Amino acid sequence: MPETDLPSLDVDELDVEERPGGAVDGGRPLTVVGRQLERGDLAPDFELDSLDDTGFRTVRLSDTKGFVRVLNVINSIDTPVCDVQTKKLDWQLDGARLLTVSMDLPFAQARWMRDAGVRSPQASSHRNEDFGRAYGVLIKEWRALQRSIFVIDGAGHIRYAEYVADQGTEPDYNAVVDAVMDAIVTGETANCSPDGGCCT
Repeated sequence: MPETDLPSLDVDELDVEERPGGAVDGGRPLTVVGRQLERGDLAPDFELDSLDDTGFRTVRLSDTKGFVRVLNVINSIDTPVCDVQTKKLDWQLDGARLLTVSMDLPFAQARWMRDAGVRSPQASSHRNEDFGRAYGVLIKEWRALQRSIFVIDGAGHIRYAEYVADQGTEPDYNAVVDAVMDAIVTGETANCSPDGGCCT
């Protein structure tokens, strides 16, 4: 990702974990702010901005409770790898609610969606760093988000988390699809009794 004129984030006085070298770009180490989430953790809720044909709206994780969700977290939608990653996930995922999250302005996200013909929504965390810290994806030097994927089941637990170290590489799409299918299948059978009967 190209250098920007944005100031780096100063978290010296905050009680937030920092991970020096938690990400790299072209061999250059980057500092990532926030604890890495793991399988089984409860996914933090959030409030992000989204712009669509109806106007601005607030997007929350809790809005889609009961559905399998995939958070596609990227540096910026206007960079080549993020563009490819978002398109591939939009084409490959079925049965899950896909949401792409970046610190791009909602206007840039909406323009990209129109140009790319992508169906799944995008949400912006541009107002503050809360999402980045909560999910452990805030790149301190860039004030952008680390490339990552989170699969979250209907109850809000993380089924899969991938923090991509090299920001120039794509995530493991096959692992994401497998995690989504597992979350869907186990979610459908969670309310089933041992004799095969399911509650509706």
